[in-house]
Amino acid sequence: MTGILLLDKPEGWTSHDAVAKARRIFGEKRIGHGGTLDPMATGVLPLFVGRATRAVEFIERADKEYVASLRLGVRTDTMDTTGTVLETKPCAVGEDELRAVLAGFVGRREQTPPMYSAKKYAGKKLYEYARAGKEVERPAAEITISSIELLGRDGEDFVIRVACSKGTYIRVLCDEIGRELGCGGAMSALRRTRFGAYGIESCVGMEALMASGDPASLLLPVDSMFADLPRVDIDAAGEKKCRCGSDVPYSGPERGRVRVYGEGGDFLMLAEASGEALKTVKSFFEVL
Repeated sequence: MTGILLLDKPEGWTSHDAVAKARRIFGEKRIGHGGTLDPMATGVLPLFVGRATRAVEFIERADKEYVASLRLGVRTDTMDTTGTVLETKPCAVGEDELRAVLAGFVGRREQTPPMYSAKKYAGKKLYEYARAGKEVERPAAEITISSIELLGRDGEDFVIRVACSKGTYIRVLCDEIGRELGCGGAMSALRRTRFGAYGIESCVGMEALMASGDPASLLLPVDSMFADLPRVDIDAAGEKKCRCGSDVPYSGPERGRVRVYGEGGDFLMLAEASGEALKTVKSFFEVL
């Protein structure tokens, strides 16, 4: 069993919880996920089943989109509303003022990972240090925020949509927005609505997954991740070379990264195409 399950992760579940449940449902140990979501977050969590786990490294580089709730006038140790409140301030920010501040966050910038995160330092996750009351130096990473849009209000919170690069922490962004406004801010809800080529509309909920009598039918093919790349079809002799790990002679028009298929239509590999050969980047055929 091989493929990608697009799960709409429910609130309160860790990404590890979702993987453990999927392993029981599919009866398959080889399941991994791309892009950790915090327990309070919901939305697109791709699960990679079987040999599809070889594709995880490619989706981790993909851009993402989130819809987040921003609560102004409060700061917490976790930068979201699940944490301990550090400070509260009166806040009378209007939508126009917030839009002006949001515009300043668009583009390339540096962001320091929060202490309450799964990022590792010296072999331990940062949140392990944080729970022990320790803070360690974390180097800032360059991120890109492609767009931020104010969608409106949800009670006392503002709702924003953020399109961003890998490595962006929306909790940190909410804290930074609050600091820029001078009143503090914390994330009160988060939903990932897009991850690379996959949108929330293509996801299946946990209840539907658990109730499915045929979970394999919910899997997307691995090559759906690479649908934007050119397709190259090779003959039986080329497929034999591919399966042996050898370069495949190629004189077609495509250059650069391509997806390669055998005569029977099986997705075989990602490859780099030159004027002479197809060189394997990552193979995806089942090893017999």
